[in-house]
Amino acid sequence: MAAELSFSKEIENIMYASHGKPIKDCIQCGTCSGSCPAVEFMDNSPREVIGMIGANLKEEVLATNTYWTCASCYQCSVRCPAGIDIADMMYALKRYSMWKGQYKEGLIGPDFSEAFVKMIVNSGRSFEPILAATYLPKYSARDIIREGLMATGLVLSGKMPLLPKKVKRLKNVQRMVRRIIPIGETK
Repeated sequence: MAAELSFSKEIENIMYASHGKPIKDCIQCGTCSGSCPAVEFMDNSPREVIGMIGANLKEEVLATNTYWTCASCYQCSVRCPAGIDIADMMYALKRYSMWKGQYKEGLIGPDFSEAFVKMIVNSGRSFEPILAATYLPKYSARDIIREGLMATGLVLSGKMPLLPKKVKRLKNVQRMVRRIIPIGETK
């Protein structure tokens, strides 16, 4: 029986599968956090999350909103003097938390990700009105009315279709997504 991997090793393995500079090479300089345009909205800075992963603080990492708040601008990855792809680490954490079903309560990110993948599986395309509906329970009545009026204006002006267009060879897209993303399975 194989030994169970530590949390930091699991995340490192997920990152290594994509192209891998190990996060253990982090020198904790804070360049990633200083470069991040979304850091003020995060529970923990990217530097703190890397330190938490290194310390195997799995529950604390999975309870943070940091990786769901990441803007995917790649400034952290480009500027990291150790060459760590921090944006890829954020994606790895999203995948890991979805895989394990562990994430902070009340976050929109996991619901959005699942709705996005299901939409791609069903139609082969992203369609903003359906994605927006994912957020409706979290909106105030005023926001729902404002969004509804804006959507109506976009549809009436022809800038947004009423229904999503399907792609040719949808079965190929569905097969691909189901193969790479477990939540791509439709029920």
